Amino acid sequence: MDSLTPRKIVEELDNFIIGQDKAKKAVAIALRNRWRRQKLAPELRDEVLPKNIIMIGPTGVGKTEIARRLSKLAHAPFVKVEASKFTEVGYVGRDVESMIRDLTEISIRMVKSEHMKHVQEKAKHLAEERLLDLLLPQPRILKGTGEEEEREKHKETRERLKAQFREGKLDNRYIDIEVKEKMIPFGVVSNVGLEELEINLKEMLGNFLPEKPKRKKVKVPEAFNILLQEEANKLLDKEKVTKEAIERVEQSGIIFIDEIDKIAGKGQSYGPDVSREGVQRDLLPIVEGTTVTTKHGPVKTEHILFIAAGAFHMTKPSDLIPELQGRFPIRVELGALGKNEFVRILTEPHNALIKQYTALLFTEDVTIDFTEDAIQEIADIAVHVNERTENIGARRLHTVLEKLLEDISFEAPDKKNGRLTIDKGYVREKLNEIVKDEDLSRYIL
Repeated sequence: MDSLTPRKIVEELDNFIIGQDKAKKAVAIALRNRWRRQKLAPELRDEVLPKNIIMIGPTGVGKTEIARRLSKLAHAPFVKVEASKFTEVGYVGRDVESMIRDLTEISIRMVKSEHMKHVQEKAKHLAEERLLDLLLPQPRILKGTGEEEEREKHKETRERLKAQFREGKLDNRYIDIEVKEKMIPFGVVSNVGLEELEINLKEMLGNFLPEKPKRKKVKVPEAFNILLQEEANKLLDKEKVTKEAIERVEQSGIIFIDEIDKIAGKGQSYGPDVSREGVQRDLLPIVEGTTVTTKHGPVKTEHILFIAAGAFHMTKPSDLIPELQGRFPIRVELGALGKNEFVRILTEPHNALIKQYTALLFTEDVTIDFTEDAIQEIADIAVHVNERTENIGARRLHTVLEKLLEDISFEAPDKKNGRLTIDKGYVREKLNEIVKDEDLSRYIL
């Protein structure tokens, strides 16, 4: 984090997101302020709260991507939730605190993965030894004549097997292995159409469920991976992982609340939906700072960074309840994207769409080249369709490119070492009829 100055953060975001400089600047400052806060004296550090942000802008302009990329830069746990989900029937069963539990689970997996890397080499060695024990059980050697020779012979055979395993010569061989599965006690779930409930119970109860050994016949590589996972888990300090993961949630977690405009406006929603204002009031303590109980322990939310977003076509941020407005002091507006931005999105970012499709088809030994006028035409079509139908921003480029390259993608395996230039004429040939027909545009693009 020392090197991630606000300017550097914006530069990194520029590699993936075109335009939206105000939003990038706001999130860069918010992220840097976290680093600054860690440098303060403990008594002042706890008083400095994150400056939560509301992003205002239409769909497909980069709101989610900015938040997601920010979390990757900071190596921070990140979760996206849709505020509108909490206004649906069944909301009581999916309470707003679930976002903190989800964030904690993501953090646990993140920290566990990092710790796994540190024990990987030792775990590989232990898993390999266990695999060899299964492939070549220790023989019963009677004391007396030839005892030493038998041991030496067994050792040599084991070394040969080890070499064969490492060279992949045992990959098609099957082996019996014992695995442990989480079992739900008999009677908790009936066996009639409740598989999903069983999966959810396993996720919720986790470590509290008893384990039952089960024998499986699997190929050697799969057996090794099972043993590797078991050995790595044994070597992990689970208490340390949990403590570090919870601390990471509390100090650097980021929650992206999308469609917050859908819960703006006071009063009861139409139909059986719960009150929009009620959802806001449930969100308030979490954003203000509370302690949420998770299966890994209590999690404090005071210093989690909340980034909310919405189109705000029918409402405005001031329609949120005053207490919630006060917890989102930073407002940034993201502009709609036009043709120039679409051309840049197609070509400039590290993950530019043209680069993605070119790389995908190159895996089939097919090279495609886009001319400049083809890229301009694709951008024109995307803008035109957005204007005539629903404006979904840069997401329209995905639908246009999918349709444009549909035939090439289908035939690619049969065109080894092929090369194709996509120019303006090709784009028009493939898409013009669809673009002219508004109904076709609506359904296909």
